[in-house]
Amino acid sequence: MLNNTLANFYERDLRKLIEEVNLFNNEENLWKTHGSVKNSCGNLVLHIIGGLNHLIGATLAQTGYVRDRDQEFIRKGVERNQLVAQLEELIQVINQTVNALTPEQMEAKYPLNFDDIHPPTCYVLTQLLLHLNYHLGQVNYLRRMLE
Repeated sequence: MLNNTLANFYERDLRKLIEEVNLFNNEENLWKTHGSVKNSCGNLVLHIIGGLNHLIGATLAQTGYVRDRDQEFIRKGVERNQLVAQLEELIQVINQTVNALTPEQMEAKYPLNFDDIHPPTCYVLTQLLLHLNYHLGQVNYLRRMLE
């Protein structure tokens, strides 16, 4: 039950992120910042893609994804259609992975140290969803400031 609920929330919020990316009138604004904001919307999207592919895809589904966290914040100019395609792929990875977890796997210790502890997988999946929402809000706010 929790699996399906989490998977649905991830998909809902990743689709909202796709909508935010597509709402930019000027694609170049994806890579701009404003005032004290240090991360562009494009870099936040790359961070979400990298983090979730690593922490859900590679860690739980053994997809083989290799994360380069530094590049999530350094890369610029990735085309909008590529960002959207990567988010669409991420939705599939998360849906398949989260929905396949058994209740025992959801309650088992997450394979990596997370928040300086070894919490159950359901804790990590919930925390990652909250983190996604945090960044989704940042993207929305920055997009509205820039356009």
